[in-house]
Amino acid sequence: MVQMLEKGVETDIQKTVDTNISTIEIALLIYPDCQLAAIYGLTDLFSLASSWAMALEGRAGETSIRISHWKMEGDTVSCIWDSHPGEPHALRYVIAPPSIVMPEKMQSMTPASQWLSARHAEGVTVCSVCAGAFVLAETGLINGRRATTHWAFADRLSERFPGIDVAPDNMIIDDGDVITAGGILAWADLGLLLVEKLLGQTVMLETARFLIVDPPRASQARYKAFLPRFDHGDREVLQIQHQFHATPELQKSVGELADGVNLSERTLQRRFFRATKLKLTEYHQNVRIMKARQLLETTNGSIESIAWSVGYTDPAAFRKIFGRLTGTTPNVYRGDVRV
Repeated sequence: MVQMLEKGVETDIQKTVDTNISTIEIALLIYPDCQLAAIYGLTDLFSLASSWAMALEGRAGETSIRISHWKMEGDTVSCIWDSHPGEPHALRYVIAPPSIVMPEKMQSMTPASQWLSARHAEGVTVCSVCAGAFVLAETGLINGRRATTHWAFADRLSERFPGIDVAPDNMIIDDGDVITAGGILAWADLGLLLVEKLLGQTVMLETARFLIVDPPRASQARYKAFLPRFDHGDREVLQIQHQFHATPELQKSVGELADGVNLSERTLQRRFFRATKLKLTEYHQNVRIMKARQLLETTNGSIESIAWSVGYTDPAAFRKIFGRLTGTTPNVYRGDVRV
């Protein structure tokens, strides 16, 4: 695939060869059940970016990217493919890609995490995408730091590694020596960020245009969906959840909700938070905004009518809560999803 892409680029872009070009090596870590599409996609992205860098005027004598694949097998991690075979390795970046299995099914990655730790100690910048953050987290390098992962995995990452300040709204968090990226296809955002760092903004933009992808995005909040938990085993809490989901426009006080399930307000609030990890009002807001997003995606109703239908009598309050939970406005959201 890489060779085919290289040939295609050479057909359209006249390469110039300069023996003075410095080469920066980016290693891609292959661990059990990792997403190979990300490995090959990043390989092609970096190869293409290097081709653009060589083709653009004034780039002679500057930087190109070397890509190598490192695979965890048993207790070892070794190089299995190299775009510049025969040359000594000098890693500058290592990327742990997404996984094709859910985090709870990922096996222990001790050899991979130890290898990442060793590379970081040598001055290599370590990166992760999506569930790759769980491999990176095993190193301990992101304890006490802000890090991102797929928004759907944020709670699991926090629970398993409580020392990490998980920020699921961020598409990329760049600490310099450690970089974490969000959901599955955020490997393209991370790849373009590294291209910009190494080859400049012009090459990054040309690469993005050629691949027909957006330049690195700042947030994944707009992609975030509300994933309520119903399997917590608390029947009274489940009754309240069912009320919220059946009638998002429901207008009841905490006292009325508590009376309906024969609990005190304090007990209901405590048990609801323990079961759902959200306060009653936060949960209800999420249900309402989830319904509003569906209406924005599938109907032509006005913002005011949609706000009213999900229980907001004040459109300004609706817009404020919608923005806080989605990172955008209702009008912009509707325009984006209908492009």
